[in-house]
Amino acid sequence: MESLQEWYANLETAQILAIAWKVIGALLIFIIGRWVAKAIAALARKTLSKRQLDAMLIAFLGTILYGLLLLCVILASISYLGVSVTPMIAILGGAALAVGLALQNSLSNFASGVMLVGFRPFTKGHFVEAGGVSGTVERVGLFHSHLVTPDNRSVIVPNSEITSSPITNYSAFETRRCDLLIGVGYGDDLKVARDTIWKVITDHDKVLKDPEPAILVMDLADSSVNFAVRPWVLTSDYWVVRSELLEKIKTELEAAGCSIPFPQRTIHHLNETPARTGTNSD
Repeated sequence: MESLQEWYANLETAQILAIAWKVIGALLIFIIGRWVAKAIAALARKTLSKRQLDAMLIAFLGTILYGLLLLCVILASISYLGVSVTPMIAILGGAALAVGLALQNSLSNFASGVMLVGFRPFTKGHFVEAGGVSGTVERVGLFHSHLVTPDNRSVIVPNSEITSSPITNYSAFETRRCDLLIGVGYGDDLKVARDTIWKVITDHDKVLKDPEPAILVMDLADSSVNFAVRPWVLTSDYWVVRSELLEKIKTELEAAGCSIPFPQRTIHHLNETPARTGTNSD
């Protein structure tokens, strides 16, 4: 501190003003440059939106562009102060290598994020099962993806966990097959049961006519004859239609005289008295 005070005391007024102007100029470059970087990133997002690109891809590219521009602004501010940026770039390169080795998981998440944005196995608003979590995709960040579960919980999943495991996208197509397994008793008339189920699914206004529904005898199980009932519905209507069909099928089968058996097990108990063994001694 004494050396710094001595150096400052030996400075002339003109030198002090020159240093002050340089500092002010560097601050202005940083402030204005950051504003320009934000404006350029916003303009890039707007341009990409007009080309109807995916919203998740636009947000991802906008974040990267802003980060690169901000780095250039910082280097320009430092250069204006008279500090050579060439050694600094070399130092930053070495530091980046060291940080990269220390943060391999983070870099893996970043690379996975680039893959998710590039290959687009899902997009914002899709309901997916990925990384062991089921939910609606809110956004894909540089390192993590944000999903919202059906019970309205926000779950943050590392991108590397998503790309390293199977991804099931339930919203990939507009239609979806609703698979139901309906069991009737062995003593029931299978034709009556089939006709009853067919009437229920074809009368439902949200069941699609094309593809045509299918009803197949799938299994002769231990306690029931199982029908595989396969109507097609819009993906957005899946859970509502499934619930309504199950309720209606049960009601109509019972009205038609068919039974929906539950698993039963018959146990035969053999009550035998074991022979008594032993010796009698006088």
